[in-house]
Amino acid sequence: MYYRDDFLQKMQRKFGKLAIQNLMMYIVGAMAVVFAATLAAPAVDIIGMFIFDTAAIMQGQVWRVITFIFIPPNLSLFFIIFALYLYWLFGSALEGQWGSFRFNAFYLCGIIGTIIAGLITGYATNFYLNLSLMLAFAALFPNFEIRLFFILPVKIKWLAYINLAFLAFDFITSSWPLRLALVASLLNLVLFFGKDFIARINNKRRKAEWNRTYRR
Repeated sequence: MYYRDDFLQKMQRKFGKLAIQNLMMYIVGAMAVVFAATLAAPAVDIIGMFIFDTAAIMQGQVWRVITFIFIPPNLSLFFIIFALYLYWLFGSALEGQWGSFRFNAFYLCGIIGTIIAGLITGYATNFYLNLSLMLAFAALFPNFEIRLFFILPVKIKWLAYINLAFLAFDFITSSWPLRLALVASLLNLVLFFGKDFIARINNKRRKAEWNRTYRR
């Protein structure tokens, strides 16, 4: 944890001025534009031109390396409003907690991991990248309550547990290339929270051992 923080501090001193403030606002705004364009021109396969496709990239369509980030999660108007609100909420909260540079680094690590996943499998989406925002938010603010679809109140940690269960199921049932792709897509979570998670497990283990010794 300390090595990671020292490295980020050094990088921030060198490149902090390059950080994009309110990054998630631009990402969400771009998704909204793509969504609106898709509705306005249904005959044009805009999403198809934005997806990460290794074969198409090798043929010269290099924009796909980045444009997959801006694909909206759904083409339902009600769902897209809710989803984009959550992306903005999670991203803004993380940036407020970490600062612009660290949040940029977190998101960039996720992008790089997703690109690696795409190179492994030939295809990648921004699903795991955006999921990492929610999991990081839940790790920092586990008891934060949101209203699911603006109606049902639920603590974010329970949504995180559900999504982690689905990720574990996907990891167990998938082939090894897809397993590697899944891990690569969540590279930012591993880098930013891996050591902290291991430290928590070790602390709980030591506490349990101390309790057993005390009871004896």
